[in-house]
Amino acid sequence: MNDQTIFELIHNMDKFTNNLIVKWNKMFNEELGVSHILVLGHLKENGKSRPSDLAKTLGLTPATLTHLSEKLVKKKLAVRVTDESDRRIIYLQITDKGIDTVIRANKEGQLLRKTLFEKLTQEEKEFMLKIYEKLNA
Repeated sequence: MNDQTIFELIHNMDKFTNNLIVKWNKMFNEELGVSHILVLGHLKENGKSRPSDLAKTLGLTPATLTHLSEKLVKKKLAVRVTDESDRRIIYLQITDKGIDTVIRANKEGQLLRKTLFEKLTQEEKEFMLKIYEKLNA
């Protein structure tokens, strides 16, 4: 495969991903970005986390995580809690409202992806699945 073909492949993958994010943002309509939902999803699956650990796990800078968590706390989707044995340690914890939000975000994302992939034939979907499985191996 030549460099031009690889460039076109990467460009089209990026274009598809960006298009998906833009459509999801319009559809979800909560003034939250994908990064906010990633933070909430991690908290939902793993429980309360120290912001530094959360940033490292999600590949974010501490400053970015601080910005994201400020908005989550302000919207009452997460709360800051102190460690019972060491009050210097602060955790970020998802609220019930945050759980509802991340569940709804995931459902809307699944609906959007389903709608987009309906354009493909069954054979194309199976071929695409094999490609993604190979790339993720």
